[in-house]
Amino acid sequence: MNKKILIVVGIIILIFAAETSALVTIQDSMGLHIDNSTYNIISMSPGNHLRFMFHDWRIRSYRIHIPPSYDGSTELPLVLALHGGGGRSKSMESKTGFDEKADKEGFIVVYPNGICGFFPLRTWNVGFCCGKALEKNVDDVGFIEKLINHLQNRLNIDPAKIYVTGHSNGAIMAYRLAAELSDTIAAIAPVVGTIGGYETEDSELWIIPEPSNPVSVIAVHGKLDENLPYDGGRGNNTGGNRSYLSVNESIYFWVEHNGCNSFPERDVSESGNIIIDTYVGGQHMVEVSLVTIMNGGHWWPGSDKDPYQEISAADIIWDFFESHPKQ
Repeated sequence: MNKKILIVVGIIILIFAAETSALVTIQDSMGLHIDNSTYNIISMSPGNHLRFMFHDWRIRSYRIHIPPSYDGSTELPLVLALHGGGGRSKSMESKTGFDEKADKEGFIVVYPNGICGFFPLRTWNVGFCCGKALEKNVDDVGFIEKLINHLQNRLNIDPAKIYVTGHSNGAIMAYRLAAELSDTIAAIAPVVGTIGGYETEDSELWIIPEPSNPVSVIAVHGKLDENLPYDGGRGNNTGGNRSYLSVNESIYFWVEHNGCNSFPERDVSESGNIIIDTYVGGQHMVEVSLVTIMNGGHWWPGSDKDPYQEISAADIIWDFFESHPKQ
């Protein structure tokens, strides 16, 4: 076999091994089953699985957690959780706590992987960012759309309860998916994200397109974020030469599109650190909510990197998702 082919095969094996963090435990019998779009490594039974699929001439991967209560007889909600730039599905699964939430509340959660170059620093193409995904103009919207369709064909998923959340680069991707797949997605929960920005100082503004349908939104953002600043622009830890639109610009985009009331209902925690502004009265009963964490940074609230542990993003997000199905 050609030496170059052997090197490529070796790299692919290393990347997949790094993604699983260990060899995947096959719960039932091991086999490779192929259909038009997907390599099925393990059966769609309750538990945690790593799976692969083809899209746009690439092998894409995702982790899926199916709660113990699933037996295929009842439609369950679907939550897609997108990692941040440089992250991966396993790290997103570990830090969010969605597996435990899914077991308790009864929903399926999927952690798709972005793409990476030679080093496994995975990113999403959000139009003006980030990494190899932007450089190669990867069709991540098409990948997620195809993934949703595939899961609907394999599992008993409630079509009115398909939700997307994400962190950082994944949060920006959640905004983009809501705009471009607004006929499918009921609600999104971007954690430290934005609807657009500038790739470089000389670039034109890139912003998500106008959605065709209303979509409920709950955004979570730390006021002290130095990676993706609350007030937009660049922070001390912003990568590359890019800059971002502000949180308020992102929220107002959805308030206007969804036809919500212009003035929010406000709830403030006893500590004063958590401020929740909710814009009600939208079309088809959609709402837009902004959770501002006054002492928050770029971390996922409730994760090991959160020094305050005042709120759990998973809890807040699921409570919002559960009460905002597509009407």
